Amino acid sequence: MTDLHRLSIREMTEGLKSAQFSSRELTQHYLDRIAKIDDRVKSYVTVTPEQALAQADAADNLLKSGTAGVLTGVPLAHKDIFCTQGIKTTAGSKMLDNFISPYDATVVAKAKAAGLVTLGKVNMDEFAMGSTSESSFYGATKNPWNLEHVPGGSSGGSAAVVAADLAPLATGTDTGGSIRQPASFCGLTGLKPTYGRVSRFGMIAFASSLDQGGPMARSAEDCAFLMNTIAGHDLKDSTSINKEVDDYVANLNATAVKGLRIGIPKQYFNVQGLDAEVKARVEESLKKLQDMGATLVEIDLNMTEAYVPTYYLIAPAEASSNLSRYDGVRYGYRCENPTDILDLYKRSRSEAFGAEVQRRILIGTYALSAGYYDAYYVKAQKVRRLIQQDFLKAFENVDVIAAPSAPTTAYKIGANLSPTEMYLGDIYTLAVNLAGLPAINAPVGFDTNNLPVGLQLIGNYWSESQLLSIVHQYQQNTDWHTKRAAIAEENA
Repeated sequence: MTDLHRLSIREMTEGLKSAQFSSRELTQHYLDRIAKIDDRVKSYVTVTPEQALAQADAADNLLKSGTAGVLTGVPLAHKDIFCTQGIKTTAGSKMLDNFISPYDATVVAKAKAAGLVTLGKVNMDEFAMGSTSESSFYGATKNPWNLEHVPGGSSGGSAAVVAADLAPLATGTDTGGSIRQPASFCGLTGLKPTYGRVSRFGMIAFASSLDQGGPMARSAEDCAFLMNTIAGHDLKDSTSINKEVDDYVANLNATAVKGLRIGIPKQYFNVQGLDAEVKARVEESLKKLQDMGATLVEIDLNMTEAYVPTYYLIAPAEASSNLSRYDGVRYGYRCENPTDILDLYKRSRSEAFGAEVQRRILIGTYALSAGYYDAYYVKAQKVRRLIQQDFLKAFENVDVIAAPSAPTTAYKIGANLSPTEMYLGDIYTLAVNLAGLPAINAPVGFDTNNLPVGLQLIGNYWSESQLLSIVHQYQQNTDWHTKRAAIAEENA
C-alpha cells in the first residue's frame, strides 16, 4: 500500500487490528518516506530503523495474540528533548551532541508500554529556545508547505515531521508556545496541556515552571489518542498532578458547541503586528463556530502588555539555573586541553552553547543576581499572578478564550529577526504558560502565499477534553486539517 501515511490514527489502529497491514509494513513505509524526503525537510536528528522494526515486530506479535493495546504498532517521532535510553538525546545543542541517555523519559516509557513504534528523534531550537528551529546545532528544519520558510519552534521538527507525513504522531514541548506556534505554521493540531498533566521527568529542562509536553498531529482526534497514552500522574515528577485522566477519545463529542461561550479578548485583535490575513482567517473560524451554535463574548484581558516582559524575565532566569549543570565535567561537550577548572567551564559553555542560549543565560543570570533579584525576578513573579487572575476572572463569564496562535504565518528562513521581534511573535502564547493553562491550535486556513493559519483556544485548568472536543467538532464541519503540502503527497 502506497498511501498508508494518509490514514488517520483511528484508521491505522483499525487496519492493524484487522490485519490489513502489519506494523512492520507501516513502519517500513514511514522509514522509506524518511529516506526519500527528509533530506529536503531536515526534520530528523536521529532515525532509528533497526529499533523501529524490532518494536514493530514485537507489536505484530501482540496484535496476532490479541493482547495489543489501542495504539500498538502505530509509529511516532519524539522531540529530541525527551531522553531515550540508548539513543542520542541532544536538545538540538552541540553541548549534548555526544549524550546517550541511560533511561527513558516518562513520556517515552509510556509510549513504549502502549506499543507505539519510535521512528526517531526530531529537530528543535537549541534547548527549546526559539520560535523558528533555526537555532539548532543541526541546522534549520524546513516548513513542508514552503521549504524556504521556517516550521516554527521550538518543536519545529515535530511539526514538520507530521506535516510532511514522515510520522503520523509526534511529541512536542511547550514553554511559551512551542507546540501551538509550530502547529499553526505547519497546519496541524497541537495541544499544550495544563501544567502538571503530562510528566516532565526525562524532559530536558528549559524553564521548569513553564515547560509542558503534549501531542502534535493532524487532527484533534489523533491528538486525543496520544494524550490518552502520555497524560497522567508520575511519582518521578514533583510537579505532576495526581488527578484522574479523562478518556480524551471517548470525550471527543462530549462538549456541546451549541451554547458554548467563546471569549474574544479585544486587546488580542488590536495587537500591533497582527497580520490582516491571519486576523481574517481566525475571524472566519470563529464565525463558523458561531454558526455551529457558539456565542462570541467580548472580554477584557488587561494584562496583555505584561506578557512578553514577564515571560522574558522568568524563563531566562529558570534557564540560567537549569543550564548551569552543563559545565564540561559530568557529561556533554568538554573543551580540549583546559588550563584550569575555570577555563574548562568557560570554554566548554562558550563553545557548545549557541547565541540564543547564551543570550538567555546572561539575561537570566542578571535578573537573579544580587541587587536585581527583587527588582526584576520577584516583581515578574508578582505580575505572573496578576496574569493568572486576569484569566480566571475572564473564565467566570466564558467557557474558552479564542485568539490567533501567532500574529503572522511562517517566517522566511534567514529572515534574521531581532530577538525583540522574535519574542513579540509569541505574544498570544506566552500567557498560557505563565498561568499554567491548557490551550490548543487548530488549522483554520491559509494566507495568499498558501501558508497555514492557526486558531488558538485557551481553556480553564484541566479542560483538555473540552478543547479537543471543540476542535474535533469544528474539524467535522471543515476540512483544513485534511489539507496536505505537496511534499507530503509524494509516494516513497
